[in-house]
Amino acid sequence: MATLIAPEHPSPVADAEAIRKAVQGWGTDEGAIISIIGHRNAVQRKLIRQAYANIYQEDLVNRLESELSGEFEKAVYRWMLDPADRDAILANVAINQSTTDYRVIIELSCINSPEELLAVKRAYHARYKQSLEEDLAAHTSGDLRKLLVALVGIHRYDGDEIDASLANSEANVLHTAIKESVLNHDEIIRVASTRSKAQLMATFNCYKDEHGISITKHLVDTSANQYLAAMRTAVRCVNDPKKYYEKVVRNALNKPGTDKDALTRVIVTRAERDLKEIKDLYYKRNSVSLDDAVAKETSGDYKAFLLNLLGKED
Repeated sequence: MATLIAPEHPSPVADAEAIRKAVQGWGTDEGAIISIIGHRNAVQRKLIRQAYANIYQEDLVNRLESELSGEFEKAVYRWMLDPADRDAILANVAINQSTTDYRVIIELSCINSPEELLAVKRAYHARYKQSLEEDLAAHTSGDLRKLLVALVGIHRYDGDEIDASLANSEANVLHTAIKESVLNHDEIIRVASTRSKAQLMATFNCYKDEHGISITKHLVDTSANQYLAAMRTAVRCVNDPKKYYEKVVRNALNKPGTDKDALTRVIVTRAERDLKEIKDLYYKRNSVSLDDAVAKETSGDYKAFLLNLLGKED
């Protein structure tokens, strides 16, 4: 369930005019900007951008980027983009870090639907003039490259049908690979990257039923082996995306200085989807609301904007 609180039929022209007023003059009225875009869904934001361009002959996203600063600017910029374009930018930023942030790539490939991933890949190609796969291949190597390129390169079946016999046999394949420490085998990557989410979940359930422990407990999550850590992340993203995102947020808030990139990514990308359930999981796990945790670890307009997306009333 979404946390975003948006009116049903706002006027995009009135919103565009109000934002124009907020960015004109010597000072920017950040509160006015938050009060509008912090309560508009993706369709409404797109209409505001179109109205603003028609009236003022400039791109609203570029104008906001020039008027705002810091983490607030970054969060607003990503929020205002079309979701596929935003995800393409997130992927590009993740790829071009000194060490590729495989988490972002796995989120896009293992949590998004096949059609959503395809839209991201098209947006990536349009923006960067090369495919997501070739950019990934150029910035990674070894087993991690094989896994990530495979995950983004396949259009998975998206139905609910499963093959119970296949799930059982592939659970045994995974267990043998873990037992013999050959998880980088091509067959393992093939299973992880080509099977539907429903089929993979059936396989993981068979694994737990047969061996009495979830597969993630048998995968060593260590930064020293990025491939194994990435494989574990892929399993967690398929198995329970909301639980996965709760941990991302928890780790971001608990990190010294706060990992604002991760925090912004989760709130901005999930506010219109399942952030309410992620908030509920966070409270159960930490005995404090996510609203309060975010308010404690952030400040200023950035804090106000995130709290709006979290559904906290002004």
